[in-house]
Amino acid sequence: MKILVCVSKTPETTSKISFTDGGSEFDTNGVNFIMNPYDEWYALVRALELKEKAGGSVTILNVGPAANDAVIRKGLAIGADNAVRINAEPQSALFTAKEIANYAKSEGFDLVMFGKETIDYNGSEVGAMVAELLDMPYISFANHLEIDGNKATISRDIEGGTEVAEVETPFALSASKGLAEQRIPNMRGIMMAKRKPLTVVEPSGAEDLAVTVHFELPEEKSGVTLIEPENMEELVRLLHEEAKVI
Repeated sequence: MKILVCVSKTPETTSKISFTDGGSEFDTNGVNFIMNPYDEWYALVRALELKEKAGGSVTILNVGPAANDAVIRKGLAIGADNAVRINAEPQSALFTAKEIANYAKSEGFDLVMFGKETIDYNGSEVGAMVAELLDMPYISFANHLEIDGNKATISRDIEGGTEVAEVETPFALSASKGLAEQRIPNMRGIMMAKRKPLTVVEPSGAEDLAVTVHFELPEEKSGVTLIEPENMEELVRLLHEEAKVI
């Protein structure tokens, strides 16, 4: 089975976020970047498990500048066979999807995998767009995946229960929590990653129609008032006089 796992670089969740140039540019100074956890922990690891069970190959793909290579190399250290970086600075999900699809069209992948969302933009857009551009079935938010031959059985949580779907390869899928368990690269994997191929591909020329105009930080959360369980009168007073309805 030939699997493509699309990965993103995101700020670590503890990073302090700020903006420059009047709020139009993300300030990367002092920010520690990581591979998007949904891409790494669930999509990539499940892809590797499928390869270990049935054979094949796992390619990781990123759309971004050379600064992303360190994050890509981590994916190789975890176990991916090779990596591709499309050398572009995407401004929108659609541009990213077009570049991924334009690369994947001629590669004959049986399965294209994504994390369910990135932890910075939380858009959940790229996977569905790529599937549409490649004319593939798309299953989102998968938390269980089994493949037997060319038929896959996929489970995902829905309101009030679990949905089970069956689909034949090739198809695209976004990975949610539960699809796999995080793997930590060992020293052997880290050393081998240095010798694995990371191919840089120039962008296909897809037009990026999005322009970032302005970023805004959310309002800071207000403090929390703690009330002793016995002091119900004070709690009622605060709810009447100071509590805000959002």
